This record gives sequence, structure tokens and C-alpha cells, in this order.
Amino acid sequence: MQEKQDSPAKASGTLGKAHPALKAFMCGSLSGTCSTLLFQPLDLIKTRLQTLQNNSLPGAPRVGMMTVFLNVIRTERLLGLWKGVSPSFVRCIPGVGIYFSTFYSLKQHFFQDGAPNAGQAVLLGGGARCVAGVAMLPVTVIKTRFESGRYNYVSVFGALRNVCETEGPRALFSGLTATLLRDAPFSGIYVMFYSQAKRSLPQEVSSSPYAPLVNFGCGMVAGVLASLATQPADVVKTHVQVSPDLYPRTADAARFIYTEHGLRGFFRGAVPRSLRRTLMAAMAWTVYEQLMARMGLKS
Repeated sequence: MQEKQDSPAKASGTLGKAHPALKAFMCGSLSGTCSTLLFQPLDLIKTRLQTLQNNSLPGAPRVGMMTVFLNVIRTERLLGLWKGVSPSFVRCIPGVGIYFSTFYSLKQHFFQDGAPNAGQAVLLGGGARCVAGVAMLPVTVIKTRFESGRYNYVSVFGALRNVCETEGPRALFSGLTATLLRDAPFSGIYVMFYSQAKRSLPQEVSSSPYAPLVNFGCGMVAGVLASLATQPADVVKTHVQVSPDLYPRTADAARFIYTEHGLRGFFRGAVPRSLRRTLMAAMAWTVYEQLMARMGLKS
């Protein structure tokens, strides 16, 4: 009986003794799970908008976010909006965990004595995102293909095996340049604006019960700015990963987009992507910071 009573306490003690970077990984993974499940439909709509073929006649109405949304519901039912959620989970749960644990480790190593300035925050966020982006790129490729609607993959691991057998392992790293050009600046810009916005808040606001809500608002502002700055790289990345045979190089995809759609083509899907990235980042950071605070760690 004594052993049974001691076991929960031992489990709690083990968690308490876990390495801070592991705690950051766990907090990041949990926050990534929540945000991915909620905002997956926006990611799917963004991918469909970016991969639309330019077959419309001159003067025809432009296909927008609501058109794609209604078409998915009509042809694939409501759950079709969550197509690709499996690879999103496989990517985001460990990916967000890797990002936050890397971010925490870098911050503790280089900035233990004080908060980073704006330039250092850019490097900190961008460096952490590069590590997570490279580690999870194969799953990102599969996720993008799931969402495009052009591939009939049944499962994530089946898709990985199919790509390796038919296109070779190198295809799983297609769009690496565009991915890093998108993700590293996004995280760097986001962390810079987010940290600077929080630092400008009065102390009474930061320590009030409404602090999580205020932090979420700061994250929203930072997310919008970072999303718009990195939108062109996201469009290029989507084209390279969906059709690697047509665009073997990042420059080929960029040239095609400009030739077919002009500069406007680089901002296709900007609205759903901005909504999703902004809401996901704001929620992930808010949940992460609250969980870290409960574990007695400074995020």
C-alpha cells in the first residue's frame, strides 16, 4: 500500500528533476498540439489557393478564400478541411517541441544574464527555427502534398515510403532553401516584435491576471508582421514541394510564379496563412509561457 501511495509522488519528482530543455520540449509540444488541431483548415485553404492552376479566362472572377472553403466542404465534406492533419501532428508536435527546447537552450547559454536586444532576438528565433525546420522537413513535404489534394496518400508513413521508392530520399528535402527563407525570418521577426512588445508593457500589466491575454495580443501583432514579410517564400516553398519535378530549383518556382501571376502571385493565400500563423504562434507562445511558469522556469 505504501508503494502505491509513493508512486505518484515519485513520478512527480521525476518530472520535476527533468532537464529544463526537456521541460521546454514538453511544453512546446503540448502548445503545438492545441494550435495545430484548431487551425489546420486555414493551412489547407492556404495550400489549395497557392497551388491553383491559372486556367481561368480573362475577366473571370478570382478564386478566393471563401470559394475554396465552400468547394472543400461540398466535395470532401466538413472533415475535408482537416485533410493533412495527421502529417501536421507528426510535424508540429515534435517540431514545436524542438523549436522551443532549442530556443530555451540558446537563450540560457547566450543570454542568461539579460534579455536579448532586437537584433539578438532575430538571431535567436531564426536559429531555433532552422534547427526545427531541417529536422522536420520530410514531414513538411508530406503535409504539403496531403493538403494540395493532388496525391492519394493513405498514411504519413505510407507516403514517406512511396516518395522514397518513386522519387528517392532527396525529394523529402525539396524546398529546403525556400523553407528556411520562410521559417527563419518569420521566427526571427516574430520573436523580435513579440519580445519588444512585451518589454514595453507596464509592470502592473505584465503581472496582472490578464497577462496571458495581453501576451496573446502582442503575439497577434508580431504574427501579422512576420507573416506578411515571409509570404513570398511560403508560396515558392509550396510549389517546389508539391511539384518537385517541375521546379527542381527554388529559382525555377519563383520564375514560374512571377511569369504566370506577376507579383500578386507571391501573395496568394496570404489571408489564411496570416490568420493561421498568427493565431498558432500567439497561442503556442502563450501556452508555452504559462506552462513554463507553472514548472518554475523562465521562458
